[in-house]
Amino acid sequence: MNTRENGSGEEPVIRDNRKIDPETGEVRETAKEQADQPAPAADLASVELATQLAERTADLQRLQAEYSNYRKRVERDRTAVKEQAVAGVLAELLPVLDDIGRARDHGELTGGFAKVSESLETATGKLGLSAFGTKGEPFDPTVHEALMHSYSPDVAEPTCVEILQSGYRIGERVLRPARVAVAEPEEPSSNDN
Repeated sequence: MNTRENGSGEEPVIRDNRKIDPETGEVRETAKEQADQPAPAADLASVELATQLAERTADLQRLQAEYSNYRKRVERDRTAVKEQAVAGVLAELLPVLDDIGRARDHGELTGGFAKVSESLETATGKLGLSAFGTKGEPFDPTVHEALMHSYSPDVAEPTCVEILQSGYRIGERVLRPARVAVAEPEEPSSNDN
C-alpha cells in the first residue's frame, strides 16, 4: 500500500515560518517585507483594544485596592469606637469599684450587697477591665502614680510599698494609674568616702 493513512500519497508539507534562518542566522526576506509594510487596520484596532483593556484592568485593580483599604479602615475605626465606648463606661464605674473595695476592706460587704458587687466585678471583668498594683512590685512610672516617697534599707530598687488606690486597665490601655507610696534604697552617706 503506497498511500498514507490519511488517504494521500504525497509527503507532508512543512512550512518554516521562522523569521530568522536557523542555518545562516540572517533575517529572511519575508520577515523584512512584513516589517517594512504598514500594519493593517485590523492589527491597529487590536493593539488599541489591548491598550484600552490594560488601562481598564489597571483602573479596576486600583479601585479594588481602594475599596479593600476602605473596608479595613472602616473596620479598624469601628473597633476603635467600640473600645472607646467601653472604656468610657468603665471609667465612670471606677469610683463604684473603689467604694466596693473599701467596703470589702472594712468587712462591710455582706448579704445581698456582696452578691451585687460580685456581679458587677464579673461583668466589668468580661468587658476586659482588670485591676493592677500590688504591694512590693517595682515602681513603674508608666502605670504607677507616686503620691508618697521615702527611703528604706529593705529595698534594692524603687518599690511600691503601699497601694493607696488600685489602678485599672483594659487590655494594655491604662484607664487609671495605681496610686502608690514609693520607697527607694537609702542614699549612700557622704561620710563613706
